[in-house]
Amino acid sequence: MASEAERTFQRFAVFGGSSSSGTEMNNKNFSKLCKDCGIMDDKRVTSTDVDIVFSKVKAKNARTITFQQFQEAMKELGQKQFKGKSPDEALENIYRLMEGKDPATTGVTKAMTVGGVSQLTDTSKYTGTHKERFDQSGKGKGIAGREDMTDNSGYVSGYKGAGTYDKKGSS
Repeated sequence: MASEAERTFQRFAVFGGSSSSGTEMNNKNFSKLCKDCGIMDDKRVTSTDVDIVFSKVKAKNARTITFQQFQEAMKELGQKQFKGKSPDEALENIYRLMEGKDPATTGVTKAMTVGGVSQLTDTSKYTGTHKERFDQSGKGKGIAGREDMTDNSGYVSGYKGAGTYDKKGSS
């Protein structure tokens, strides 16, 4: 059970930090783990309790906790969350809550098209030379849409029989 808890610890430890190794967790990710796994319920265990326990188990000048310190913190939070149960049983229940959980990304800000933005980016409404820069589906043509591409075939632009010189049969 502890190995599953360790995997969850590592997933939350690396969340949001590109330089994180997954061996140490900061207070922000610890709070996120407690919230996402249902350990923090705002009744028996509040965000203040989580912050206090984090500060209690970390080293004096440190900003992060190791997995060993994390286990101590979970014991304390387990006793708060599951009052009346033995410390081992409470820890077991905490680990059961953590099983297979990943950092949630719900409520993450998404790009929105507000007001006139959708009208400005609708390529079907473009006119004049701007219309030439996009194909029928609205996908840009790239450099072909921005520059006049010269035709080096040797024929004048309006000639309809281009490319038929060699194909003429002898009469």
